[in-house]
Amino acid sequence: MILIQRLYLLFRLEGEQFIAELYSQLLNKEPESNGIRHFTRLLQAGHSKLSIVVSFLRSSEMKKKMAQGGAACDERAALCHTISSLILNRGEAEFIRDLYVELLCRDVEDEALLHYQYKLRHGRSRMSVLLGILTSPECQGLLAQPELPRLNGPIELGSFQLTPEEESGTKPPAQPAPPLQRKVSIVILTWNGLEHTKRCLASLEETARHERIEIVVFDNGSTDGTLPYLQSFPWIRVIEHGANIGFTAGNNLAMAHCDPGSDILMLNNDIVAEEPQWVERLQETAYSDPDIGIVGCRLRGDDGLVQHAGTFIFAETCWGQQIGGLETDIRQYASAREVQGVVFACAYVKRSLIEELGGLDTDYFAYFEDTDYCLRALERGYRVVCDGRVTLTHSQNTTTKVNQVDFSGLFEQSRMIFRDKWQARLEGSYEKRLNWHSIVNAPTGYATSSKNLMIALDEKRIKMHYRYVYGPGTPHAAEEPPMSDDYRINIFRMRHADPNAPEVVYGQGDVFYKNEGKYKIGYTMLEVDGVPEEWVHQCNRMDEIWVPSQFNVDTFRHSGVRVPIRIMPLGVDPNYFHPRIRSARFSDRFTFLSVFEWGERKNPEDMLRTFANVFAHDDVLLVCKIMNADPTINVLAEIRKLNLKHVESKIMILYNQKLPSYLLGSLYRSADCFLLPTRGEGWGMPILEAMACGLPVIATDWSAQRDFLNERTGYPIRVKQLVPAVAKCPYYTNFRWADPDYEHLAYVMRHVYENREAARERGRNAAQEVMSRWTWSHAAQHIADRIQLI
Repeated sequence: MILIQRLYLLFRLEGEQFIAELYSQLLNKEPESNGIRHFTRLLQAGHSKLSIVVSFLRSSEMKKKMAQGGAACDERAALCHTISSLILNRGEAEFIRDLYVELLCRDVEDEALLHYQYKLRHGRSRMSVLLGILTSPECQGLLAQPELPRLNGPIELGSFQLTPEEESGTKPPAQPAPPLQRKVSIVILTWNGLEHTKRCLASLEETARHERIEIVVFDNGSTDGTLPYLQSFPWIRVIEHGANIGFTAGNNLAMAHCDPGSDILMLNNDIVAEEPQWVERLQETAYSDPDIGIVGCRLRGDDGLVQHAGTFIFAETCWGQQIGGLETDIRQYASAREVQGVVFACAYVKRSLIEELGGLDTDYFAYFEDTDYCLRALERGYRVVCDGRVTLTHSQNTTTKVNQVDFSGLFEQSRMIFRDKWQARLEGSYEKRLNWHSIVNAPTGYATSSKNLMIALDEKRIKMHYRYVYGPGTPHAAEEPPMSDDYRINIFRMRHADPNAPEVVYGQGDVFYKNEGKYKIGYTMLEVDGVPEEWVHQCNRMDEIWVPSQFNVDTFRHSGVRVPIRIMPLGVDPNYFHPRIRSARFSDRFTFLSVFEWGERKNPEDMLRTFANVFAHDDVLLVCKIMNADPTINVLAEIRKLNLKHVESKIMILYNQKLPSYLLGSLYRSADCFLLPTRGEGWGMPILEAMACGLPVIATDWSAQRDFLNERTGYPIRVKQLVPAVAKCPYYTNFRWADPDYEHLAYVMRHVYENREAARERGRNAAQEVMSRWTWSHAAQHIADRIQLI
């Protein structure tokens, strides 16, 4: 037991009992009757117990014991023994460090260590240093708290990490699939690669026992023992062909040997299908709507990285791209979604579609036949779906590698065939065009939302052209990197602007002058109660203004914007922000999470103080993911100024950790509640993202987030008043923002902590609300509807 804990227990005693124990613990003797009377009267007169302890420590008897080297303090006199050991048996730095642990339950700061070393070297006694710390407000606070003080480390600097091992045992149980209603023929092609075929068939053994499933394997002239191996299985129908006739022709011949009433499930021989009921789930999705013709699934490599969650292809390159490629599997794309295409490494094709389209196009020897077939189905009014409920393991391109095929030559040959068939048709599939002048390659809210809006708009057949809006001569003079890490953005950038299309400038209102379109649209937002005069001037030169929330409709109109103002909300990607996304908890404790950039608008100091006051005696954790780009601000020093010593072990800081954007949902799901008592938001993206992940969200009831955060979907914090928006940002001058009610914040945090199931239910409501109204697809549809009318 450390010194502060012994003192704490001693201070729970009263009157003569306290004095008697003090004699025993400090002076190692039975109390004298005169001493008992004297000190008891001091207590009755209002002297504190701490002042009595200090008197004992300063007494001549205590000095004599220290001068004797502590020999007169045996272990039965616990306080005396501990103090003498500290003062007499430690080196200078060790004494100070141990004193902080013994009396303050924490580590000493470097500055404090240097300070006390200086004092000791200039004549101050160790007992004097001990008494100074003992009588400090921090130590007195520990002695006065309701619970026994415990060791408390400094605020932890942490990081968020996901490792493959954390997947084990964490996947939520899947709902049972309905039984098969139609027969399914699983068609597999082999051309050598026996070891891969063995893995594939071993994973299918249980599936093959189903009375409505048949396994048909077409061998394309293997020479490595594959054929006799296949013939050893009684549950496989083997079709032998002496020479390799290609993937498309081989599949067509295999399908011709299948039951004419069965659906076809094409499967590569380098697939491992270990999920239970995977065929049933694919069929369930296929027949959930008569218009669905093809169903694929998620594919994951042996390394655990996602390979495929659907495909897309652009006319400009005619080079298919796989969605979700090489990301850590966090259960992204976990639902059934409509896509442009799926790879036929695993594809469930309904018999009705085969009867309408026929087989695969044999103009392709291999590659592009799957994209071609999906596009043909789309042209006939069918839908292509990737069922994210099913994930299979795929080794990818093994036949090409095993047989040492010229992949590049074969791929390019098929690409040219595809280009001749489809380039003009893909180009003609767009309904409208839109020039987009903005930012994408930066870690900002505008850049992230700009990228997602463009992608969602292009999927809605609005042909997007992109140009960077900032650079020399603008408020943000830096040039943008020429290439994005997203293939689609690079396609949008390489397109030529359409002089007859509307042009959107999406950025701060003082760059609207860069809009050169025939029909000019300015799209922006601001988190205070007004708009700068220059913004108003440039807004009024547009044909119309878009803002994401009713809040900015009001602030822009009130500031003098006269042109039409329309609400075009932002959104989230439900493939990465949903309640079943994989997480990695920081602790078993109830965990609050806040994500923000350090600055006046987020007011982190008051949030930290409130947390410290509310949860000083509870087993909780606050994780703050903080970004700071201001070199003049030392965030950790600013936090130390708050003097949160009694709760530092309950706070973890993720400082300037550049987390891949696709892992943000996993970060949210690592916590139990999201917290952002902001002074104002132009949109409030972290609030909406946390809601989409199913977290109960506590945030200020003011500015843009009021459009989606309310008592049904979260926990709005009351606002005491509007106060001047004092910050480094020039756009805030002479405007106001919210002063959150931190007493109400304290009440709400405690309420969520003590009513966890009700909070989780509200989080589930929020996730459903976001999925139904606030995705990027919904946001893009608002814009697409407007563009159709211009």
